[in-house]
Amino acid sequence: MVVYKTPHLNFLQDFMVRYSDQTEFLQAVHEIATSLTPLFDCKAKGEFYQRAFLTLVEPERTIKFKVTWMDDHGKMQINRGWRVEFCSALGPYKGGLRFHPTVNESVLKFLGFEQIFKNALTGLPMGGGKGGSDFDPKGKSDAEVTRFCQSFMTELYRYIGPSTDVPAGDIGVGGREIGALYGQYKVSIVCFV
Repeated sequence: MVVYKTPHLNFLQDFMVRYSDQTEFLQAVHEIATSLTPLFDCKAKGEFYQRAFLTLVEPERTIKFKVTWMDDHGKMQINRGWRVEFCSALGPYKGGLRFHPTVNESVLKFLGFEQIFKNALTGLPMGGGKGGSDFDPKGKSDAEVTRFCQSFMTELYRYIGPSTDVPAGDIGVGGREIGALYGQYKVSIVCFV
């Protein structure tokens, strides 16, 4: 258990224990909490700011799913996919999709948490979101990338939309991937809704 030298972060104790295995996420939370020390130490409203921060750092929803796709040799491949959604108080979630072998839930929570502030500071009426997969598009054929993206979107489409969650590109997700993802999204909402 981490005991903070500065008492203003002790209110994060349970949160830090709950996510102790997610180092990237905890690092982001700790850095932002440290920068908000004056608010947390305020005698008049410090407790209010602490509760508000605890509400903000907890994702509203974390979607985790299996992505099964066929490679060019007819072999079934399995990757993991996620979408993490934070704070819809300002509007729908907004943030990129990242396809990279280092992607995991902790990395996406870290990026999604920071996306809240990025969107708010740019004046966008949107919450924070981030998603992706441990799939590596490098070295894959266009057909393999397309099949992976179609499978990924088949799992994700029911949780996104213009008034709910608006994914965008990020590392490993460029025009080719966005085209395949959007094509499958359009097919899915017509066929399955």
